[in-house]
Amino acid sequence: MNEIQKQLFAMRDIEYCLFIAKLMPTVQADKVIGIKTPELKKLAKELVKTDRGTVFLNELPHEYFEENQLHAFMISEIRDYDQALDRVQAFLPYVDNWATCDQMIVKAFKKDPERLLPYIETWLCSDHPYTVRYGIECLMKLFLDQKFDPAYPKRVSRIRNDDYYVRMMAAWYFAEALAKQYDSVIDYIRQYQLPEWVHNKAIQKACESFRISDERKQELREYRIKRSGK
Repeated sequence: MNEIQKQLFAMRDIEYCLFIAKLMPTVQADKVIGIKTPELKKLAKELVKTDRGTVFLNELPHEYFEENQLHAFMISEIRDYDQALDRVQAFLPYVDNWATCDQMIVKAFKKDPERLLPYIETWLCSDHPYTVRYGIECLMKLFLDQKFDPAYPKRVSRIRNDDYYVRMMAAWYFAEALAKQYDSVIDYIRQYQLPEWVHNKAIQKACESFRISDERKQELREYRIKRSGK
């Protein structure tokens, strides 16, 4: 094992390993060490500005789930926009699970979200499911508030990808959009413009949100697509 792998195994929690492995069906169980997120984030902050950290970020692919998690957390800590973007671009092809994808929340991107739009478009066109998922996630986290534009939900609505984790993120995106930009996106539900699974899952997740009124939840439920025997 390399130095960082040894450090990670020294932090191992066997019970947590058994728990977290069940949540990662795309990751082999023997590739999960078992380290809680706060500990990995703390280590990421310690490593990100060190030579050891730089060497680690250059060593792809990694072997263990926690190495990928550590990698994502370290990228999230990088403050220089271009450097962070280069690291994301290099790492995305190796992301193999939803947790690593979703926890790569890059603080630098918030400085100038519009610069990211051409890259998001490229990610959305990828054949790699977690790259597509990350592109949708960026639109959800950076462009549903002050930076919102109706072109963004339209772009997500056009995604046709059968991967479960892509469909789930698309549904999550529209549930969040219904919470934040209801009037702008409700027609995607009223006019059945989303793939059926995404449509129904978005309604389900929106109806679970405390940010959506009971009146609007009632309307959303009326548009749920029902199939006989389901």
